[in-house]
Amino acid sequence: MAKLHFYYATMNAGKSTLLLQAAYNYRERGMHAVILLAELDDRGGKGVVSSRIGLKAEAVTFGQDTDLFECAGALDQERKIDCLFVDEAHFATAEHAWQLARVVDELKIPVMAYGLRSDFMGRLFPASAELFVLADEIREVRTICHCGRKATMVVRLDQAGNALLEGPQIEVGGNDRYVSYCRLHWKEKTGRR
Repeated sequence: MAKLHFYYATMNAGKSTLLLQAAYNYRERGMHAVILLAELDDRGGKGVVSSRIGLKAEAVTFGQDTDLFECAGALDQERKIDCLFVDEAHFATAEHAWQLARVVDELKIPVMAYGLRSDFMGRLFPASAELFVLADEIREVRTICHCGRKATMVVRLDQAGNALLEGPQIEVGGNDRYVSYCRLHWKEKTGRR
């Protein structure tokens, strides 16, 4: 039975590494795994999912107006999809989350989405909020703060290393722009109480 899975975490928890490993496991068994990636995320190259430890795989990119149900249906017509993976699912829209649920329910294709829970301001991403509601299985991928506690928050940094408190919710970046913290150190770094 197909299910919608949502794996969430903060930055640098290894979500993309886990996705690439799971997709590899499908392919190693002769199954067809398709990876989707928001077109705005080109950190690994256009249409490439990459991890900090050097793993990479090609992905099908989608935009804000892409219907992921129609996209998956068309790809499934070309070659049966055994599992659909979505990297950086927080870059999707709330509507995309509902479309992924349709992929599971109507096309009977398992979907494994990986993304952030919240942004640098401590707010849920719209797609993440919907995935929390819709997912059949929800799992946290854990990482740690510099103090050793579980990191649950993320800070966006400016070029001088100061925490940003305003700005667009979605801004692509890596270790140079984002740092994960426990709630205590996030509040300390941002000045929020």
